[in-house]
Amino acid sequence: MTIRLSSLRVSPDAFASVMATGILSTAAENHHYMSISNALSLIAVLAWALLIVLTIVSAAAQPRPLPWDLAKLENTMPLLTFVAACAVLCNRLSSDHPLVVPILGAVAASAWLGLMLVSIRNIARRRLAGLRDQVHGAWLLSSVATSGLAIVATKLASSTGRSPWFIAAVVAWATALAAYVATTALIVWRAVAERLDRHGFQPDAWILMGALAIATVAGHDINLQARNWWAQGLYATMLTAWIAATLWIPPLIYFGLHRVEERPKLLRFTGAWWTLVFPLGMYSVATNMIAGEIHLRSLQTVALVIFWDAFLAWAIVAIAGLLRIPRALTKVQH
Repeated sequence: MTIRLSSLRVSPDAFASVMATGILSTAAENHHYMSISNALSLIAVLAWALLIVLTIVSAAAQPRPLPWDLAKLENTMPLLTFVAACAVLCNRLSSDHPLVVPILGAVAASAWLGLMLVSIRNIARRRLAGLRDQVHGAWLLSSVATSGLAIVATKLASSTGRSPWFIAAVVAWATALAAYVATTALIVWRAVAERLDRHGFQPDAWILMGALAIATVAGHDINLQARNWWAQGLYATMLTAWIAATLWIPPLIYFGLHRVEERPKLLRFTGAWWTLVFPLGMYSVATNMIAGEIHLRSLQTVALVIFWDAFLAWAIVAIAGLLRIPRALTKVQH
């Protein structure tokens, strides 16, 4: 079998699978399922490494350094899954492998800076109405990735004791929340203008909840290190983010089921389904943290139920993806 490098394609949102697997590993660890957690952690690391290799191989057959056109928002926004994947792996592996945090943190920060700069440039080239017509859930990855950097910065602040890292974490968190508000405003505007999106439900709509869930986790980590008068404000913002994430779940379920009932073909596997798994896993982690903060054991049960829901979704999406590999290989061989 001969593989044509020129035909090899890696989706810009491919690292969403690493995000989903990594955060499920953390959720499993929270509930003391260490065998599941370690297995998922290993899968996440291997998938991360494999995707990087495939990206390099794919880029080698292209006339540009990366295999994607960075002048398009539909490429630069999904590519932020790489940043979020690095942050999720940092969060999971930091306790056992401390060197992972500065190494992966530097990689994530460099990628974030480059992707945000080109994304801002791409946004500036469009009118507001044009942005409204293009916006969708994947654009909230800008908020997710930035919250991920805030988590990495808090871990560096904790391990080094240096206040600049803590300040960087607060700035990143505030930026993530601002990006969430701006992007969600565009999404709501589009939903109203198009009467709840004429294109139907998309799995990445769940990032509306997932972005707030990871912001909750980032806020929790920051709040643990806050020692002054603004700790109460940080705590209130963190709690508000979790409540808002919770409030998103009923409408997302309703509109998702409604659209799938109208258009069953929406259930066909695409890589975008990973952006459904990640928010569920992230919400489980965030809810478990909130349960510890307010000492409400029933919320731990909720977090456990959501974890198993997310794990089931992960298994379905993973199996569906594996079943598509033979078909994908036939497209790149002679």
